[in-house]
Amino acid sequence: MKIRRTFTMLLISLAFTAGIVCAKYLDSKGQSFHPATSGSEGASYLGYRHADAEPGKAKSRKASAVSRRDRQGKVHVVKDGDSIMAAVKAASPGDNIAIFPGNYHETVYIDKDDIRLIGVIEEGERATLDGRELLNDAILYSGNNIVVENLKITRYKGNGIMGQAGNNFEIRNNIIIDTGVYGIFPQLGKNGIVEFNVISGIEDAAIYVGMSDNIHVAHNDVFDSVAGIEIENSRHAIVENNYVHNNTGGILAFITPGLPIKTTYDVIIRNNFVVGNNHKNFGAPGSTVSGIPAGTGILIMAADEVIVEGNIISDNKTAGIIITDHDNAANITLDPESDPSPDKVILLDNTMINNGYDTLDEVKILMLTEFKSGHPDIVRVGQSRDSCILNPERYFTLGVSKWKKCDVSHTAAIESYLLDEPVPAREIDPSERGKVVYLGICTGCHTYTGRMIGPPVEIIQALYMDNPQGLADWIEQPTKKRQDYPPMPPQNYLDRETRLAVAKYMLSATN
Repeated sequence: MKIRRTFTMLLISLAFTAGIVCAKYLDSKGQSFHPATSGSEGASYLGYRHADAEPGKAKSRKASAVSRRDRQGKVHVVKDGDSIMAAVKAASPGDNIAIFPGNYHETVYIDKDDIRLIGVIEEGERATLDGRELLNDAILYSGNNIVVENLKITRYKGNGIMGQAGNNFEIRNNIIIDTGVYGIFPQLGKNGIVEFNVISGIEDAAIYVGMSDNIHVAHNDVFDSVAGIEIENSRHAIVENNYVHNNTGGILAFITPGLPIKTTYDVIIRNNFVVGNNHKNFGAPGSTVSGIPAGTGILIMAADEVIVEGNIISDNKTAGIIITDHDNAANITLDPESDPSPDKVILLDNTMINNGYDTLDEVKILMLTEFKSGHPDIVRVGQSRDSCILNPERYFTLGVSKWKKCDVSHTAAIESYLLDEPVPAREIDPSERGKVVYLGICTGCHTYTGRMIGPPVEIIQALYMDNPQGLADWIEQPTKKRQDYPPMPPQNYLDRETRLAVAKYMLSATN
């Protein structure tokens, strides 16, 4: 990360304040100011829509995010040699598509509501979508109330499963291996579940929740990727009970500047195993995740109201938890409309073991400013307002000595942020088609001013200026123009009118 370069500046200021660190924890008798507090004691964090909840009276977790069906639709059976896409075209809202074991080499695009894509598992054998390293995407959906489960997906270049502005979704029990940029990627969605998936070998994020709200990510096994689970520019998300191991960075909650949605807040990261995330970073050069230091357990960058509780965080060589602002992060182009500071971070009790044993040289220097030596569990750099830690004496910490003690000790009052009722189906006015596609697809790889996966929007605007048809044609059949960016996949599953609409919107978009 850029913290390799910018830590030094921060160290100077910290050095002047480090002298009071030792006194912070000791009174005149040398005794601690902070008696240990049990995580089961005290008050619960109540979250954004549970202000009236009573501690100990947890809201029952919803089992489903999709709308309840009033009638059972038709079941379309797909067997080895058939086309899944043909079944989707033949299906109507309310139908199921049952996919039997076999090998399928195609991209499936679901632009209808209430379709359930269900793999049939027979004696351990699954339907396998194999992109043969030629196809970009396995499954794309823009419809609402979509279920995708029980599939194996491998060797695609872009996305395993991508939501494009679809609300009310459930993605579960899939095995996704080496699918390029993102394994599971709900973008601009609301009210969704991602659970019981096994995902590995992803060069950006294995699970990437982008610009979405009310999302539950649970019980996934995520490994051998650059980022394990990433909550980006999203709100009201719970990440719990996942096994996140041998990635470059385990669990991330952050704001990427330059995206239309400018905030990340109210994210609960709890009860996960975050173990040995020391994989060499193989992210696309210049991308945001390529700046993550190998050995990062949990990274909080500029996100607010992130609660970290009950995780087992061990054997991450740089640090168990890193909290940073945008000024100290790598590969970030600042956005004046995004608050760069991670505020109101709440660090509750976590089990932290053997972290920071081979940390960055910059972190070692930071230790000197606080007159410490050892293996850091928690490292904070940059600005952070109104953050707290429950039992700081339990960990080796840097940069949090001035944080107050939390006045909450658990999150038991919140079991789920899923909505009581599914979101109404998204109805897109034809005049809004370009905007929705831009938000639901383009911003998955392009920010306005900075580098994400593809070039900034403002550069695309400069290239095409008053030529939306030229951009629409390129979107349909892109050719590689710059050697320092990966090739863009063709978006030819969008119809001609939609491609032109999104081209016009992109050329008029502002930050």
